[in-house]
Formats: sequence, C-alpha cells, structure tokens
Amino acid sequence: MLQTTWIALLLGFWSSLYLLDAFLKSKKSSSRQYLHFLDKTGLSVLVCQLRWYTPIFNRCFLRVGQWRPGFLRWWFTCGVFVALVTMLLSVLLLSLLVFNTLRQKPVEQQVLTPVMPGVNLPVSQIWYYMLTLLICGILHEVGHAIAAVREQVRVNGFGVFLLLMYPGAFVDLSSEHLQAVSPLRQLRIYCAGVWHNFVIVIVALLVLISLPVALLPFYTVGQAVAITAVAENSAVSGPRGLMVGEPLTGVGECMVSSVGDWHNCILSSMKQPSLGHCLPVAFIKEINTTPKNWSHPAEGEIDCCNQTSQTHLCFLYHTRTSHSTHYACLPARTTTDRPICKLQSDCYLPGVEVACVYPAVDNETKLLRIFHGRRPPLLFLGHPLDLYYSVSVSNYLPSSSLVPLNLPYILETFCKYLISLSGALVILNVVPCYALDGQYICHAFIELSLRSSVPDPELRAAIYSLAILFGTVLLGVNVILAMWTLFL
Repeated sequence: MLQTTWIALLLGFWSSLYLLDAFLKSKKSSSRQYLHFLDKTGLSVLVCQLRWYTPIFNRCFLRVGQWRPGFLRWWFTCGVFVALVTMLLSVLLLSLLVFNTLRQKPVEQQVLTPVMPGVNLPVSQIWYYMLTLLICGILHEVGHAIAAVREQVRVNGFGVFLLLMYPGAFVDLSSEHLQAVSPLRQLRIYCAGVWHNFVIVIVALLVLISLPVALLPFYTVGQAVAITAVAENSAVSGPRGLMVGEPLTGVGECMVSSVGDWHNCILSSMKQPSLGHCLPVAFIKEINTTPKNWSHPAEGEIDCCNQTSQTHLCFLYHTRTSHSTHYACLPARTTTDRPICKLQSDCYLPGVEVACVYPAVDNETKLLRIFHGRRPPLLFLGHPLDLYYSVSVSNYLPSSSLVPLNLPYILETFCKYLISLSGALVILNVVPCYALDGQYICHAFIELSLRSSVPDPELRAAIYSLAILFGTVLLGVNVILAMWTLFL
C-alpha cells in the first residue's frame, strides 16, 4: 500500500508539473515572460524530467583542462587503459551470468540488481541514493568536460536533470570538434567519465577502510557498541528500557564489543537452552508468591504467577529429594542476580540444598540480561529476534556527548553507496551498448586498432555494428533477468 501511494504521488507531481508548463507556454498573457524565464535560467520541463543547462562552468573547465597538460594526458590515458580492461571484464561477466541462467543455475546469482525506492531501497535511505547518483553523475560528466578541453574540443555547456526521482548530469560537447580529433584523443574523452567513477570507488573504499582510525580521537571502538536507535513501543523501549547513546556491553554471558558480536550473541541465545540460576530451596519457598489455589495446567502455557505482577516470573526447578518438577513465582531480578547454572550439578553450597531454577517458558522464548551503561541489566523476555530488530547498534561509541552519534553510520553508508553505485556505473557504461559511453568507446577503439589492418571503412563499420548489437542484447537480457529476480 505504501509503495502504491509513493508511485501515485510521484506520477501526480510530474503530471502536474508538465501540465503547468504546457499551460504557461500556451497562455498568451504569460507565455512570453515564462519562456524568457526558462531561457534565462536554463530550465526546461519534459515528460517526467526536469533539466537545468548552463554555460557558466565553461571557463572553469577551461582552466582545469589547461592545468598541468602533461599530468592530465597521463591521467586520462590511464583512464583509457582502465576503461578498456573493464569493458572486457564487464562483457565476460554479463555473458557468464546469462550462461549460468541458461544452464538453469539459480537466478539469485545475478550481480545486477535494480534499485527501486520503496521496493528494495528503504525509504529512509532515498536521500543517500539520490545524493550519490548526483555526485557520481556530476563527476562523471566533469571528467568528460576536462578531457575534452585537454584534447582541444569545445565545451558548450553543462547541466543536471531529474528523471522521475533519479538525478543525473550531462555535458554538451562540440560534435564537429570531437569528430575532428584522432581516435586516441577521442578515447581519452569518452573514457574519462568511467575513469572518474572508478576513482570514486577507490577513494570511497580507502575512506571506508581508514574510517576507524580517522574517527579514533572522537569515538571508542572495540569495547562496546553504541545504541543508535530503539523501536518505539517495543519490549525494550521506555524510561526503564534501553536508551539511545548508551553503551551495550553484553547479552547474558556473551560479551559484546562489536556489531558482529551483537549478531553472534543473538544467534547463540536462539540456539542455546535457557540458562538457570542457583537459589537455595529454602529461599525459593520464602520468596515464592505462587497462589495457593494454582495447579499445573494439563496443556498450554505455564504461568504460576497468574499475571499478577510485572516484576515476577514463573520458574521451574528440581530438588535432590524429589524428581518431580516444582514451579515458583519468583522476583525476576532477584532471581537473575544469582549465579548462573546450566545443570543442577553447577549449584553447590555446603550444608544447603540448592536448586537450579529455569524460566518456565517455551523453547523459542528466552529470558536475557542486557548489560547497558551503568544501570542494572535490562531483563528481556521474548524471542531474541524481537530484541535484534528493536535495537540498532554501532561499533563507534562517542567519547563525549558533544560528538554526533550517527556520524560514523552516515559516513559508512555514504561510502558504501558510492562504492556500489559508482561501481555499477563503471560496469554498465563500458558495455558496448547504444546510448552508453561504451558505444563511443567501442567505435573509437575499433578505429584506432583496426584502421591499419582493416582499411575498408564499411567493414570496420560492420564490425562496430555487430559489437554494439551484441552488447545491447547482452545488457538487455541481464536487465530483464535482474528485474525478474527483483519481482519474482
């Protein structure tokens, strides 16, 4: 229902914008002023698309493109090498994916995964997605523009656009100048965008790896995890529950010093049986508040407390003198503060009869002690997965209350989006496919490598057409398989 609402709102916005644009252009009283406004600002409205185009960055491109010509030549030549190698690897990878599918291998092995907001992209992370796409698109087109200036090709203008909710950028180059330069110089221009996306991946990966060291003066790592969010109205929320910003150090006997430890502790608590606690039998009878008229039910849930108190829980135990199961309604915190036991033999006091009492719950329900901050442990009764999904944690514990709690998460998430989306642009853009950079890279490479060995331009054009047709079909099949996997 939420996805349908988002789609309806999105289509409604674009329809209203397009109709408003058409109305203002057709109305005599406002058409001249409106067209002047569009021409002055560089804005244009198309079907489900808003574009902004301007030549104001041309001088900046000119200055950067003329800076250190030798370095820029080396820089964009490296881009040619990386793009050609990536093109070969990308075609092999996409071909392998199709081959595996034809051999009836699982479709889940597809590497390409379309990102659909509200489907497989959380609504809370849409801004990461849009900002990453915009940055990757701008730096991609800036690469084309600077390489074009370096190779004496005129840049007419630069722009950004919003297609539905997918932002991007574009650069307008002089086609006459572009066709006049040599194939090698064309390659430097065509490969510059992919090269810059590849550099983004490398830089984001280095930042992600060095993040723990860079944040060390402001955050503590390896001693506990920081609670970054607690689900509202959950079993661990409220004034006596877990608080955002608190350190979480353990779940029962399982120590937590990282997010990985937190996951492992939850998994361990699901697999292991409930732990007991050692209490003297005389003390159990003293604090037992089970109603006198209570009797063990033949079937169903055991509740010897009859839900009379939120601080008491029904426990079961055995004694040495009797093999039958005894039930007692005991204060949960008083009981869990006692030494932990797994078996009756773990409890021993000289001259005192001691029993190992266990929570009287089903196999899936666990009684867990959550150690957090300096307060007493929080007692959680329920399925461990409920605890896992109710609490979000981070490896970075702020050294001071002035340090932002979510800054490491924001930086990590942004770097991961840069790596995944910019890497995807590298893989897709180098495929020899119509309307992608790979189309022009393939043409320039064929002209550069085959002009001497294949002097007939028509034969070279036929080779180019076959390569583009193959790449287009290959990419199209992979996109269809990826969409099928997403909505399967």
